[in-house]
Amino acid sequence: MNLKFTKMHGAGNDFVVLDGVLQKIELSPEQLRLLADRHFGVGCDQILLVEKAQRAEADFRYRIFNADGGEVEQCGNGARCFVRFVHDQKLTHKREIVVETRSGLITPRLEDDGRVTVNMGAPIFDAALIPFDGGSGVASEPLDVDGEMIEISALSMGNPHAVQVVADVERAPVEKLGPLIERHLRFPKRVNAGFMQVMDRSHIRLRVFERGTGETLSCGTGACAAVVAGIRRGLLDSTVNVATHGGVLVITWAGEGQPVLMTGPAITVFAGEINL
Repeated sequence: MNLKFTKMHGAGNDFVVLDGVLQKIELSPEQLRLLADRHFGVGCDQILLVEKAQRAEADFRYRIFNADGGEVEQCGNGARCFVRFVHDQKLTHKREIVVETRSGLITPRLEDDGRVTVNMGAPIFDAALIPFDGGSGVASEPLDVDGEMIEISALSMGNPHAVQVVADVERAPVEKLGPLIERHLRFPKRVNAGFMQVMDRSHIRLRVFERGTGETLSCGTGACAAVVAGIRRGLLDSTVNVATHGGVLVITWAGEGQPVLMTGPAITVFAGEINL
């Protein structure tokens, strides 16, 4: 099977984007893993599938598959690439679209400077909805990770996150603690593990170990989760520049019950065709 694709990235978080509007695409987990493989396939953190909307109020449906072939609920950097893709492919002429995801509706908007702003919806702190077994919903709570007690902020941005504050993000034990937090028994659907260094009230540095993928150069929902966690802890103001290894994202959150807004780049790298 020959499959046309577009390779894109949002602040270094890279994607293989597939047009499922003009063609029907059904891929097995093995085929998805092949696409994501950086040695034998195209190579990416996630595969994004653009489909026709199933809900009347949406313009498109957005499906996300991690490099391990598993489908997940949300991807912020991917959402920005999504709106760039549908514009470049002339699937829409709208600057702002309504996109249906597994976790609800989001509204990405193409800005005049080429960046994309995404309304990611309001963060969720209810432990049952994250899900986080035994969580209390407070801004910070302890988590025993293989005998080591750490403080995390647990929340959902449409997908689960556990954010901790570290003194130096470059020295943080991402490779050691990331996999242990991701598969911690208290997170029954696994979790994205964020490591945040607060530089000042409007700047943080961030690394994220993403479930099903590993550490990525950038994580959009992880940036949103980190800023929300920092604001709830009283460490950050309402608009924050988030520096990742792949670039800078701007996150704004006005507080409880309000949506998180994320602005950042969406870049097309190349288009191609692969035989699966």
